[in-house]
Amino acid sequence: MSADRVARIRALIEASLNPEHLDVIDESHMHIGHAGARDGRGHFRIRITCSGFAGKSRLARHRMVYAALDEMMATDIHALAIEEDS
Repeated sequence: MSADRVARIRALIEASLNPEHLDVIDESHMHIGHAGARDGRGHFRIRITCSGFAGKSRLARHRMVYAALDEMMATDIHALAIEEDS
């Protein structure tokens, strides 16, 4: 299931934002026993380079990522760390 989630996160971000670079890392194994992990949702980290972020505030860029992931933010993702490559 985890590999499916990573693939889905990647596909949604790529379709919406067309990033030049994207890494999706599942860190759920590091949060076993954490309250957010009990309901089955995961912890993920993305590293992204996206020309569509140019001129946007950090908050706006993060909102773009959240919008791309849409319902996954409520159903599959408990925590998402976003690292932007320069």
